[in-house]
Amino acid sequence: MKVLLIGSGGREHALAWKIAQSPLLDALYAAPGNPGIADHATLVALNVEDHAAVIAFAKEKAIDFVVIGPEAPLVAGLADDLRAAGIATFGPSKAAAQLEGSKGFTKDLCARYDIPTGAYQRFKSAEPARDYVREQGAPIVIKADGLAAGKGVTVAMTEAEALAAIDECFDGAFGTAGAEVVVEAFLDGEEASFFCLSDGKTALALATAQDHKRVGDGDTGPNTGGMGAYSPAPVMTPAMVERTMKEIIEPTISGMAKDGNPFSGVFFAGLMITAKGPELIEYNVRFGDPECQVLMMRLKSDLLPILYATATGTLDKVQAEWRDDAALTVVLASKGYPGAYDKNTPIAHVPEASAEAKVFHAGTALKDGKLVATGGRVLNVTALGKDVTEAQARAYALTDRVEWENGFCRRDIGWQAVAREKA
Repeated sequence: MKVLLIGSGGREHALAWKIAQSPLLDALYAAPGNPGIADHATLVALNVEDHAAVIAFAKEKAIDFVVIGPEAPLVAGLADDLRAAGIATFGPSKAAAQLEGSKGFTKDLCARYDIPTGAYQRFKSAEPARDYVREQGAPIVIKADGLAAGKGVTVAMTEAEALAAIDECFDGAFGTAGAEVVVEAFLDGEEASFFCLSDGKTALALATAQDHKRVGDGDTGPNTGGMGAYSPAPVMTPAMVERTMKEIIEPTISGMAKDGNPFSGVFFAGLMITAKGPELIEYNVRFGDPECQVLMMRLKSDLLPILYATATGTLDKVQAEWRDDAALTVVLASKGYPGAYDKNTPIAHVPEASAEAKVFHAGTALKDGKLVATGGRVLNVTALGKDVTEAQARAYALTDRVEWENGFCRRDIGWQAVAREKA
């Protein structure tokens, strides 16, 4: 099978690494890819916003299957255009991708189909939103409706913080993503990420993870796209997974089909495990980044036929097997992230992979033959262990061997699970 992978981040490096292991694979291309992905795929300098160019390349190379990694091309309808050209594609339609592309769309779907989530209101201007916040009080959550690269969410612990977040959205801090704002109730509990594939009718539960969104140790500081993750998430017991499937995933699949937007791809459900049980914080319609890295390390099965079955409506014919091991990833980011940071800073050394540890490239490039950091989140140092404590120790041991002066990381990824294991 000839495969084209769309994307250039750490998630796509993890997908490329796993797809490249498949005996079904004849050739793997990645557009635009990164220097880490280049170890597993032929990089193609395609502008993925030019759908006609992507289709032309796929036809020229007789591509059998396209895997779309990031959310932006999905929300822009790349999957629809590829499928219309007769090319099997992993990823939801533009209409179904609204589950991530519009937080208001998802909240309305939850309201229609009784999917547990926080109470909310949608606003297109600042003053009514501010009035609602004053009426509800804090803590409260303010979200830019559209795609904001993981940054358009403020969990406001004070009313002043909430009002400032509303102003930030409507003042254009997130561009068009902030033209509408969703204000929702603060949910108290423990966060978890749940991943599940759907071909529009069948659901295949994958695995659980926990992400660390805040930039600083102890879960302090501003939200980021994610500073690290581990899998499995201890809070997601078999009973909690079963409830999540029945109360959240299955009603979403049937509701989307009923509304004329059947969902094919991966559900990445951000959950809050509250005293009442699992409640939906938000949906993403692609693998998480950095959660994908820990999932791919733990997946025993061949990934390629599972993705292909999802894309071709035959998900009931495949299964996913997982290692019992835990996996943990530490994000190395550019100093200053999630604010302003220097670009093109040199990375002197990235350690080699071993059987239980690997460094995935997220925001890197080659300049004059030398590896440089081009993004905010740059490297994902990922390791396996018999438990989270061991995976954490291995990941940080490998992190300390990376030579990059402008890099920093949190030193406590996995702290909740480690505390549980030591208790």
